[in-house]
Amino acid sequence: MKFPPATDIKRIRKSLDITQTELAAASGVSQSTIAKIERGTMSASYDTVVKLFEALDGLKQTENRTLTAADVASDKVVTIQSDAKVHQASDLMRSTGYSQLPVLKGEVPVGSISERGIFELLRQGSTMEQLGQTVISKVMDESYPVVADSTPISSVTSLMGSSGAVLVSRKGKIVGMITNADILKLI
Repeated sequence: MKFPPATDIKRIRKSLDITQTELAAASGVSQSTIAKIERGTMSASYDTVVKLFEALDGLKQTENRTLTAADVASDKVVTIQSDAKVHQASDLMRSTGYSQLPVLKGEVPVGSISERGIFELLRQGSTMEQLGQTVISKVMDESYPVVADSTPISSVTSLMGSSGAVLVSRKGKIVGMITNADILKLI
């Protein structure tokens, strides 16, 4: 097996979202040794580097095999009801920092609204006052796809190409949301 330079240990570990302690447990190399190697204050022996990269490779394969929608989804889903006004959606997006929201009718996803969609309506001639007082159900976009929490992430990423987000459900209830930003964190 050909290994990348030892300086890549930290980058690879962080990309897998594992701690030095978790890597230590998987590799048999102490956490303090891993910290020194990552800081560059210690040169690792060949055997130590082999142990670390084999452990990272094993953790990566395990993660890729078992990564599901539930593992990646943000569990705080900010939604808005279909009978709310567009200005309420705008206020909610501004206050939460989200650029898109699922639109629900009760607990059922019926559409979506986004900054991009609102700006497109303004470009088409709606005034800010008119649009702000419009009921969301009259201007919302299509609903985001819904997947079960056990759906493999590879299936989710294929849906992301045609949608800005994917909703995650468990037993029929929305429990999470995956956006492009959540997928990019995996890289």
